[in-house]
Amino acid sequence: MTDSAVARTPSGRLALAAASPSVALGPLDGRYQAAVAPLVDYLSEAALNRDRVAVEVEWLIHLTENSVVPGTSPLSAEQKAALRSIVTEFSAASVAELAEIEAVTVHDVKAVEYFIGRRLEGIGIARLTPLVHFGCTSEDINNLSYALGVKGAVEDVWLPAARELVHKIAAMAEENKDVPMLSRTHGQPATPTTLGKELAVIAHRLTRQLERIAATEYLGKINGATGTYAAHYASVPGADWQAVSRGFVEGLGLTWNPLTTQIESHDWQAELYADMARFNRILHNVCTDIWSYISIGYFAQIPVAGATGSSTMPHKVNPIRFENAEANLEISSALLDTLGATLVTSRWQRDLTDSSSQRNIGVAFGHSLLAISNVLKGLDRLDVAADVLAADLDTNWEVLGEAIQMVMRAESINGVAGMDNPYERLKDLTRGHRVDAARMKEFVSGLGLPADAEERLLRLTPGTYTGIAAELVRHLGTD
Repeated sequence: MTDSAVARTPSGRLALAAASPSVALGPLDGRYQAAVAPLVDYLSEAALNRDRVAVEVEWLIHLTENSVVPGTSPLSAEQKAALRSIVTEFSAASVAELAEIEAVTVHDVKAVEYFIGRRLEGIGIARLTPLVHFGCTSEDINNLSYALGVKGAVEDVWLPAARELVHKIAAMAEENKDVPMLSRTHGQPATPTTLGKELAVIAHRLTRQLERIAATEYLGKINGATGTYAAHYASVPGADWQAVSRGFVEGLGLTWNPLTTQIESHDWQAELYADMARFNRILHNVCTDIWSYISIGYFAQIPVAGATGSSTMPHKVNPIRFENAEANLEISSALLDTLGATLVTSRWQRDLTDSSSQRNIGVAFGHSLLAISNVLKGLDRLDVAADVLAADLDTNWEVLGEAIQMVMRAESINGVAGMDNPYERLKDLTRGHRVDAARMKEFVSGLGLPADAEERLLRLTPGTYTGIAAELVRHLGTD
């Protein structure tokens, strides 16, 4: 093809939108597709349509299994299997067919109804075509389909990845529980801790959020156009429609919501997304802390063979995994916040803002999953620089000032003379000054402490002044 024959936009740019194979607009479907691919089976448009088909099929089976509508009876095992095969054999051809139907109906759920109806004659149950979507409004199908998709994405994809990450951090905490480390409060040298204990704090915080997320209730409803079962009772007044509805929703593995408008209220989604956003933000804090530890040399990064850190500075190994994760966590959290704020509001009995909003659930999940993947990869390329941690401690003997003045306070209460103004005396010694081991020991020896207290302080070093930091790691239950 000559250049003159290439399609171009009015600005003169190549018309990439017409390229084959198609060019992705967003990074999740382009650059990062492999990292988020597992979510496609749960939160893509195709997955939503497959779940809609599944809900419609199961509703038809539920109605006939319980002979809810007069004149119907349970289907044979072969007929039920054939119906369910519409779901299990859902493919790219199914997606294309649905798109063709929707081009005519201009309604996605109606297209699903017709898609199923086309197949009933081949199963030998064409007379049951009116039972497809019986008594349902579109939201009866949509809310259940979204609940199934989100539930699957959380339980089968996101939670396993997040748990793997937390397990990795917990294992690092156990491995480094005895490695002393200078703390920094307000960015200044402070009471030492251990690297393992600080990692354990992270793992503990993230674990709490995972427990909340794992306990999510996924609600669903199937009760008609305004949640009153009006059409149900008008057509089949003798049925116990609440029992039928509850049995169906619970049979899908969801929690039945008995009181709704046309839409399921989405409160459970807002609760879930708030917990996920909180997990994201804690993980974001992890990234910024580890990035900072790398910058002061506490962690050394293991170079990747052949990788380039900087296009101009050959020596650099940049903490790109943590930086990438930060950005994706921010995007994910912003989307999750927006979803949570938007979905709990619907004008009167129904508006369509939730319909557009929910199409971005997969994007929010995708950026979080991508971040988790990057943090895992980043952690795998870290080495603890124990010598750097030790050297940092050894140049900050002033952090023992806290211990010394507390011992002086305790001895003062016991009646030991000369222990007046302990805080002020240590402040004069240490504030704004570097104090080495010799100067600190000299100060302790001149205090007039009882022999046992003096010996205890003289044995103390910044590297041993870590309290029970190592023991605290046991709270993770990794032993």
